Amino acid sequence: MSYEDYALHTDKYQINMMYAHWVQGTHNRKAVFEAYFRKLPFGNGFAVFAGLERIAAYIRELRFSEEDLAYLAEQEENYRPEFLQELRQFRFTGQLHAVPEGTLVFPNEPLIRVEARIFEAQLVETAILNFMNYQTLIATKAARVKLAAGEDSLLEFGTRRAQEADAAIWGARAAYIAGFHGTSNLRAGKLFGIPAKGTHAHAWVQAHAEEEDAFLRYAEALPDQVTLLVDTYDTLKSGVPNAIKVGRKLAAQGKKLSGIRLDSGDLAYLSQQARGMLDEAGFADTKIMASNDLDENVIFNLKAQGARIDAWGVGTQLITAADQPSLGGVYKLTARERGDGSYEPVIKVSGNPEKVTTPGKKELYRIIDRKTGKAEADYISLDGEEDVKRRERIKLFDPVHPYLHKYVEDYEAVELLQPVFRDGELLAELPGLEEIRAYHKKQLSLFWPEYLRKLNPAVYPVDLSIAAWEKKMELLHRRGGELRG
Repeated sequence: MSYEDYALHTDKYQINMMYAHWVQGTHNRKAVFEAYFRKLPFGNGFAVFAGLERIAAYIRELRFSEEDLAYLAEQEENYRPEFLQELRQFRFTGQLHAVPEGTLVFPNEPLIRVEARIFEAQLVETAILNFMNYQTLIATKAARVKLAAGEDSLLEFGTRRAQEADAAIWGARAAYIAGFHGTSNLRAGKLFGIPAKGTHAHAWVQAHAEEEDAFLRYAEALPDQVTLLVDTYDTLKSGVPNAIKVGRKLAAQGKKLSGIRLDSGDLAYLSQQARGMLDEAGFADTKIMASNDLDENVIFNLKAQGARIDAWGVGTQLITAADQPSLGGVYKLTARERGDGSYEPVIKVSGNPEKVTTPGKKELYRIIDRKTGKAEADYISLDGEEDVKRRERIKLFDPVHPYLHKYVEDYEAVELLQPVFRDGELLAELPGLEEIRAYHKKQLSLFWPEYLRKLNPAVYPVDLSIAAWEKKMELLHRRGGELRG
């Protein structure tokens, strides 16, 4: 059994729909699907798109193995052998556009667009959402932590609490995109080039008769990277004093005590007291690190209380996105191929207004005010609209309350949906992690602080073009879509 085979990393109903299309002879008709989310997580003002690297690798390697086909042959649906032969030859041959990883993104705008035979576009839905939803969620949580921590060092410590091994490494990568400085996970460090960081556990201290001896032995083993965990017994009465003793011995050898770590207790009080003790002993450059179930709210409050903490190890609350453990992204059909090869926009109507889709193959632009250099709104247009491409005067209006509007003329329009696959081929190597990380930092500079704040952020506008809005209204009326609250 291969654990790296992802062709069947899908919901069974995808295979059933593929089979039904194949039986009906419609499997080669093209379709356009878009992936997006409806609601921002954590009450945040933005999300951070992540997961594209894994999506690209999945699509590039997508094949059905003989073991996969044998398993499908055993299913209760009794798929015809000819269908399994069609799967044996399966390759993704379509187009995929996506916003770059690290982009700040918002509800109801297309983050990934798949244009392919419906046979292919249907299969990839589950995996795309799985990878996008988790990594975007963790990157967004990490961005919140980063904004709370400011310029302090941030380390991802979540592996042992992550929902399995893949979540640990891809979560570490997502956190690094959003501004974390390192990870405790060596595999993530090896795979992605993220700096790997670590100190020692309480078990190291407990394995020695005396705390001071444990610190000395650790410093002897790793004299250039000495950060000591000081709360195994009593932080202020024994932990910090013993760390200072070891620091003096290191100083006599031309080495230094890099830091101490607090992992329990009143972190604000303990860090203040420890800072005073270290400074008085001549260790003003020794850093204080904290861990223990931290998140953006705890860090924000500790800083408000005057905590003297220089680095934060964030684990469970980050890697599990504990206060909202799923993003809720969806993947919806927006257009289907007609007999003449053109696309017919389609809509999903729902009694829940937020679930009504926006029809048609669409483009996504970020409208930047030339005078301020700040993002004015995101603008969704139908494929083929030229006014925004020519930087002509456009109307920005609230799709729910159209009377709220304004016109913009002096702007830049950044096209966010970038080509990734063309005719099934990856167009170019995706950006490296450091490039993505730098791009994300620049993204933050495009937005006013009101959209970035942790509590009660302003709502960033995501607007439809007039043509896109009118097409949506037309199809709603045609389908008899009276939405009721």
